[in-house]
Amino acid sequence: MSVVFRARGSGVVFVESGFHVVITMPSVDASSSTRSSNRSPLRLGTRGSALARWQAQWVAAQLQRLGTDVQLVIISTQGDVSSQPLDQIGGQGVFTKEIQRALLDVRIDVAVHSLKDLPTEPVDGLTLAAIPQRDSNHDVLICRQAADIDGLPAGSRVGTGSNRRRAQLLFHRHDLVVRGIRGNVETRLRKLDEGQFDALILAEAGLRRLGLQQHATWVIPRSWMLPAVGQGALGIEIRNDDRQTDQAVAPLNHLETSAAVRAERSMLRALRAGCLAPVGVWARVEHDSIRLDGIVLSLDGTCRLAVSVAGPLSEPVALGVLAAERLAAQGAADLIRQSRDDHDLS
Repeated sequence: MSVVFRARGSGVVFVESGFHVVITMPSVDASSSTRSSNRSPLRLGTRGSALARWQAQWVAAQLQRLGTDVQLVIISTQGDVSSQPLDQIGGQGVFTKEIQRALLDVRIDVAVHSLKDLPTEPVDGLTLAAIPQRDSNHDVLICRQAADIDGLPAGSRVGTGSNRRRAQLLFHRHDLVVRGIRGNVETRLRKLDEGQFDALILAEAGLRRLGLQQHATWVIPRSWMLPAVGQGALGIEIRNDDRQTDQAVAPLNHLETSAAVRAERSMLRALRAGCLAPVGVWARVEHDSIRLDGIVLSLDGTCRLAVSVAGPLSEPVALGVLAAERLAAQGAADLIRQSRDDHDLS
């Protein structure tokens, strides 16, 4: 089932069609479009969740302002249709593989991803063409009975779908009961209200994009909890031989965000850790260099390895590799291997 949204003047017409959801957005100024006026709109693929649609619509609006017609194509992914723990349905790429397949099959021209969900291993034929300016990469506590994590009573049930958050929570508070949770943001908030959990940990960027930031009790300092690789950032992926689309999306790239995120992704890839491993990292531009803080933990939080490195702004990939090498020298490979052998958060 799908719906086609077609602009007609200032209005929108809703038409039922076949498999995908398609939203057509006309450019503000067709004369300035980078695409030919007689060519079909740029087809932008995304997941169907409220958050994914917000992100895709934001990218579409930026392209529209640049004079490019955009058609949103909503694609259902394995991670969307299954309620099982992520490691049981394939782990890496469960939110991205179907969208990348549509890109390779030329059913779409652009894919918009939450970069924390996009595996670091490159896909032949595809390239990460632009990374817009990052939103907050903080995690937040949502709780009705405490002002921060230190105020949670022992034995409090904290819900998260992330092994990274789980490990860092247990590193600071081994007396908490950390349980897995799936579903969109609204579903997780409902489970909290129903008493299934005493607290939740969610990404601040997602709450802000959905207009739900009022639910955040405490913005967790990065000194307390490092974010996931690419958290708060979007990735715009295209076919690597599509020069016209590359030109259309290039203005959306934010150089400082791109450098920082590429350093983070380089570290994760060099560690061979994957998106579900208990790994945290925060890279940011300071003056003319990049500073990167990274950690690898055991799933139970009893062991935490940390590194802090800096390097030239022009060499983000090398900096990420350096951070991974220093973590590996401390025994990171063993912790990552153990996290794969243990049962992931479920």
